[in-house]
Formats: sequence, structure tokens, C-alpha cells
Amino acid sequence: MLCFCSMLKGLKYRISPTDSQKELIAKHIGSSRFVYNLALETKNSAYLVSKHNFSPFDLIKQLPELKKECEWLKEVNSQSLQQSIQNMDITFKKFFKGAGFPKFKSKHRGRQSFSIPQNVLLENNFLVIPKFKEGIEIILHRPIEGDIKSTSISVTPTGKYFASILVDTNEIIPQKKTINESNTIGIDLGIKDFAVTSNGEVFKNPKNLRKAQSKLKYLQRKYSKISHSISLMRWKTHS
Repeated sequence: MLCFCSMLKGLKYRISPTDSQKELIAKHIGSSRFVYNLALETKNSAYLVSKHNFSPFDLIKQLPELKKECEWLKEVNSQSLQQSIQNMDITFKKFFKGAGFPKFKSKHRGRQSFSIPQNVLLENNFLVIPKFKEGIEIILHRPIEGDIKSTSISVTPTGKYFASILVDTNEIIPQKKTINESNTIGIDLGIKDFAVTSNGEVFKNPKNLRKAQSKLKYLQRKYSKISHSISLMRWKTHS
């Protein structure tokens, strides 16, 4: 039986932005980092002071007021700023599941990037995203098969630019078979016995390691005798 499943695949491509596009990319990266850090600070302070937990939607609602104070934020894609807050919230949730405490982003370390969660197009070897409507030249070294869902733009310390594109391949994969207790057995692996099944069948341990060790000892003794005989022959020859 087949079922339709949404299979996502990430693809990374080199891009060649113009000088003006590089400047706009830097603004997007800086603004996304600023919003991420501010949201993290707000979330931390609220929780420490009053145990209040701001949801990402609570913080996203504050973006219009923040843009009035920081007008330079209006130059970048609003969805990228919203995604930055979503990313912060994901790292915060991972912390409560045992991961390390979320760190503030720095422009001097880590991956420098920003995300575009939607409205991503490819037109004649150009990547078209909000605020970059003229398109960024992209090197498609392999074809994209499926529907583009989102992308992120990153820059390396050496000044190379990349686009990581998330694609929905629309693949159809087999549905997992239903477990039937009447024709299913459990297997317990052990040291004494290699495996014991739930119906009582026992598979003895082949003890390959022990056999190999015995063979190795035999070969070592044999080699030692040969080596000793050769040494005696050489000694008699020189004598």
C-alpha cells in the first residue's frame, strides 16, 4: 500500500550577488541577528523576572513597534525577521529538552545567514526572493526536482555566498506494514547466546573472536620458532 508523504530535501548552491546585493545581504544578516538577540533577551528577562514565557507570536507582534524605533529594519524582508524569532524559539525549546542554553548570535563567529521562509523562485538561473526582485545569479550544478519551500542565504568568512534551498520532492513512499503479533517475533541479542527469539529458538554465539585469537596465538608461536631458527643459521654462518 502506498501513501503520499511530504519528503523534504536540502540543496546547497553557490550564488554570485552583485556589490549592491552583497550590501543588502549584509543588512538582512545583521537585522536578523539583531532581532534574534533582542527576542532572546526579552524572553530570558521575562522568564527570570515573572516566569512569563513569551511565545514567538507574542514577540512577532512587537516587530511593527520595533521598526518605528529602528527604521533601518524596514529595509529588509519582514518574513526574514519573523523567521529569526521562530528560530530563536526553536533553540529555546531544545534547551528544555536537554540541549545547551541558547547563545546570543555574534557577527564574529558562527554561521552568518538569514532565512526566507516563502516566496522563493528560480527564473533563468536567477534566485528571486523578497527585496531581491532582480534576482541573484545562482550556479545550478544539479537540477532542482520538486517544489521550493524556503531558502537561506549564507556567507563564509572567506566571502563566498551560498543559497541553501529546501525542496518538497513530492515522493511517494511505502506505508509501514502493520505489526501482526501472530507472525511477529522478538529477538534478544546476548553474549552467551548470539540471539534468543520470543518463541524459544536459540542461536549459539559463533565466537569468531575467540577462534581468531586462538589462530593468532598459533601463528605467533610458529613465526617465533621460524624466526629463532633463522637467527641460529645466521649466527652459525658468521661464526
